[in-house]
Amino acid sequence: MKFPNLSDFLKAFPHSRYHPEARLLTMYPLGTFDDTLADEVLAMIEAEETVENVPFHRYTDLSRLTDIRLKIGHVFEIAEHRRAAGEPVRSAFFADTTVGFGIARLYEELMQGAVIHVRAFRDRDAAAEWLGVPVKLLQPE
Repeated sequence: MKFPNLSDFLKAFPHSRYHPEARLLTMYPLGTFDDTLADEVLAMIEAEETVENVPFHRYTDLSRLTDIRLKIGHVFEIAEHRRAAGEPVRSAFFADTTVGFGIARLYEELMQGAVIHVRAFRDRDAAAEWLGVPVKLLQPE
């Protein structure tokens, strides 16, 4: 699935929002998070990085997932690819399950030293503080 712009992505993923005042994209994936969905989200973010004049931070809330089927090797591939990304931004992952938090922490570790700073959180308030935004922007609808 290709997304020529952010509004097309937001239509395809209605549980995502862009907050221009905070330069923040929030994502709340539903259902199963698998390699295909990870690749679709990655493609949208990379496309948007080339169009936006200002780098933007990301917040991904994994609490609405019913299943996580990411292959560990795929997480390594994504991290290796993203380590070469351009602008310094922050990417926060919130997880309320052990599996979700474990995947987010793995990605955080794999991204150590990259220009994209990744952190995994079990607390939305801490994620909001790290991103420098009000916690209300991170609350799911």
